[in-house]
Amino acid sequence: MTHTAILGTGSYLPERIVTNDEVAAAAGVDDAWIFGKTAIRERRWAAPGQATSDLAAAAATAALESAGITADRLSVIVVATSTPDRPQPPTSAYVQHLIGAVNAAAFDVNAVCTGSVFALAAAEGILARQGGHALVIGADVYSRILNPVDHKTVILFGDGAGAMVLGPGQGARVRQVALHTFGDHSQLIEVPAGGSRLPLDQESLAAGRQFFTMDGRGVRRFVTDHLPHLVKQFLHEAGVVPDDIGHFVPHQANGVMLDTVFEELALPRATMHLTLTHYANTGAASVPVTLDAAARAGAFRPGDLILLAGFGGGMAAGLALVEW
Repeated sequence: MTHTAILGTGSYLPERIVTNDEVAAAAGVDDAWIFGKTAIRERRWAAPGQATSDLAAAAATAALESAGITADRLSVIVVATSTPDRPQPPTSAYVQHLIGAVNAAAFDVNAVCTGSVFALAAAEGILARQGGHALVIGADVYSRILNPVDHKTVILFGDGAGAMVLGPGQGARVRQVALHTFGDHSQLIEVPAGGSRLPLDQESLAAGRQFFTMDGRGVRRFVTDHLPHLVKQFLHEAGVVPDDIGHFVPHQANGVMLDTVFEELALPRATMHLTLTHYANTGAASVPVTLDAAARAGAFRPGDLILLAGFGGGMAAGLALVEW
């Protein structure tokens, strides 16, 4: 039986480094407060002329190079983003054109910060039916939707893109994926205006409803209440025990919160991989960006089991078990 494998990974972070001091002043906090609450020191923000598709295409190019295949061999591209270039067309269409993937169908998914795991599941399902190669990308430019005076959000987010090439062959086998949505908590994370519920008009703009909003305490409560149980259930269904997990690659939401969650997960042999100190929370990009950073640092050995965990707006959670 042929299994879908991750054949290569790639990432792209914008050149501009934005320190805590830069975001702290308008938000009424300081570097020490931000680091103490989040373990974040800095983040990257896109240049004025860069859109989500530009970051995604750069990450895709790096992943294709890592996998050793050309873009014309791709049969599908799935871009996970909640900050698309435009409401229409899908950001993936721009990416397809930018990288020259002329034979690939392309579509977007929006599961906010969990998006890359949802995209991984979608691409894996398509390949199981039709074969070929897929490109999975998580990419977000959150700097464009942050309220600079909101200390609950502007301190947390950065811009970036991470990518994975999937296909048959020797690579990291995707053993199992599980997806969850808890729509009764959808109010915890949202951008209120800009859709059919509340169009983006002058009144909405004046009220600041175009900005990303988050109930930080509610999100923390959701993650600590749900993620440990979901992980234990997932590992049981996958036929592995916590001792088997060698690496934990979570969504890079908040370093202080992740330390608490990791302890509750009770994965005694696992190393938790973090990139948030320098990149902050890059939304749907954070899981593939962190996976790529660990892979390029030589952290994984053949046979290692890696647990990918996304969680975020929706509220949603996505888990994937990868055998390196």
